[in-house]
Amino acid sequence: MRALLQRVSEASVEVGGERIAEIGVGLLALVAAGTGDSDQDARRLAEKIARLRIFGDDQGRMNRSVIDVAGSVLCVSQFTLYADVARGNRPGFTAAAPPDEGRVLVDAVADQLRLSGLEVQTGRFGAHMRVSLVNDGPVTIWLGD
Repeated sequence: MRALLQRVSEASVEVGGERIAEIGVGLLALVAAGTGDSDQDARRLAEKIARLRIFGDDQGRMNRSVIDVAGSVLCVSQFTLYADVARGNRPGFTAAAPPDEGRVLVDAVADQLRLSGLEVQTGRFGAHMRVSLVNDGPVTIWLGD
């Protein structure tokens, strides 16, 4: 599994002109499942997201997690994290999990984050989404292979 994390002061998702999710301080987690990924991979990724120390402490050093700052997570499926652009100009997505499997695994990441005590909002799997964010820092972290 892969995730692109952005530390945000706010983030939201719209589908068809309707705001379906929004958070304040926390993380926007763009999450994708690859072929062969498992529930164990989803749990491991969620644990890393929840415990990654990328929020400032009293000295301004990245030493606190989203849990530590009582932040929220906006978890948005993004299979394009598996884009292969090694050849040509049109990305291929054969490394991404099939939609039915991807949905289950992205949902498992969100569910595991909730079990960590975090408030979690989600996008809508398979929908055309408009994601808005205010990146804090900016801080953007890649988690994946």
